[in-house]
Amino acid sequence: MSVAKKEYKRITTKSLVDMKSNGEKIAMLTAYDFSMAKIVDGAGIDVILVGDSASNVMAGHETTLPITLDQMIYHATSVVRAIQRALVVVDLPFGSYQSDPREALRSAIRIMKESGAHAVKLEGGKEVKDSIKRILHAGIPVMGHLGLTPQSIYKFGTYTVRARQEEEAEKLKSDAKMLEKIGCFAVVLEKVPADLAKEVAESVSIPVIGIGAGNGVDGQVLVVHDMLGMTHEFNPRFLRRYADLHAEMTKAFENYRDDVKSKDFPSDDEQY
Repeated sequence: MSVAKKEYKRITTKSLVDMKSNGEKIAMLTAYDFSMAKIVDGAGIDVILVGDSASNVMAGHETTLPITLDQMIYHATSVVRAIQRALVVVDLPFGSYQSDPREALRSAIRIMKESGAHAVKLEGGKEVKDSIKRILHAGIPVMGHLGLTPQSIYKFGTYTVRARQEEEAEKLKSDAKMLEKIGCFAVVLEKVPADLAKEVAESVSIPVIGIGAGNGVDGQVLVVHDMLGMTHEFNPRFLRRYADLHAEMTKAFENYRDDVKSKDFPSDDEQY
């Protein structure tokens, strides 16, 4: 049964909780620059994540680990300038929060003050509890991230589905409830079994956003370059491509090249 969609002038953390309560799914995408963010926001996407996936799709790194706090702030600032409606959440990058709660708070404050973003996201459960609490106590909204945590890829050694085993599944459920209890406004679940993700979503009052976590959660997030088909080497099961911009852009560039080489561009009408 479809759910009546409420019109939100601006999306806030409370809006997301209301959406969950009303059974309305939450649509979330990444963006890293002004032009893309303006289109995403104009399309009515609820949450824009300035993800550390910028390390992959914008800078070409193999993992998310190399991106710095300064670089994340740069991307976030560009995105925030474009936004009229969406909630902007920014990833705290690897090394900016794991070892010291005071460092975590300093990193979060820099993101909020220098970019104008609305919230931060960080990976992990009880291991980073103190860092999350320190940030929350400063009045900064925090979105959690459990399951596959890409910043820990060298620990896991693989991007395979997480929490298939009972022990890890129980820890994930416990961590989700802990994140809710200490005050996180939402949590992302990445690459976990659909039944487990649904169980987690039903066990907490905060929204659970999935990526490769099935349809039983409260919303979905994808990397914008992946869902637009700009990247074509990455083909996980959870990815639905809504366009093939790699092919369309390649053709456009080739046509431009040919028109320049043949002196067809610019034409008489395209000159002053």
